[in-house]
Amino acid sequence: MIMPAHNLADRFRGYYPVVVDVETGGFDADRDALLEIAAVLLGMDESGNLHRLDTISTHVAPFPGANLDPRSLEITGIDPFHPLRGALDEREALDAIFNPVRKAMKAAACTRAVLVGHNAAFDLAFLNSAIKRTGHKRSPFHPFSTLDTVTLSALAFGQTVLGKAVNLAGIGWDGKEAHSAVYDAEKTADLFCHVVNRWRDLSVAMAPPPAAVEAEAA
Repeated sequence: MIMPAHNLADRFRGYYPVVVDVETGGFDADRDALLEIAAVLLGMDESGNLHRLDTISTHVAPFPGANLDPRSLEITGIDPFHPLRGALDEREALDAIFNPVRKAMKAAACTRAVLVGHNAAFDLAFLNSAIKRTGHKRSPFHPFSTLDTVTLSALAFGQTVLGKAVNLAGIGWDGKEAHSAVYDAEKTADLFCHVVNRWRDLSVAMAPPPAAVEAEAA
């Protein structure tokens, strides 16, 4: 029986989980604009349960020549050229996310960050494309490994839609707030923590009593 870890460095093989959501100008990571990034940092309490810490976010200016699909903009409600967006160019936006992630990762004694997301491959693809475009050399994230709440939700609730899975977890979902990178990332983080903590509770419940472990080892 594998006993639950009580610190983040041991829980995910030295990886620090960071929940990420991006809002974009389409579905093609190489051609469509990256418009928003939100990242939720996680912590672990003395009992080994995950919880949300800080949320980092930034608006991103479309890279030169980026495609902006009107259908995607209608869904997100983003005006990429609104003068009050305060958008950063891609390199500055990546630094705004990566620097605090790297700091939290080191504080947790982890060796690398791993992206957690709902359909995580989508979010990582847009991050990786921005990294490639800007020539960024210091991404804290693993370049292809992810933890996906779609799979975890299918296992835990038989559901793959974020809003429905969140509701089934008893967390609550407001459809009017959806498609904001911060809102979606925080709800995904709550869902991820809920499922991981629930699994931990089951692992504790199924663990053999100390006497049985000692008898088996004798």
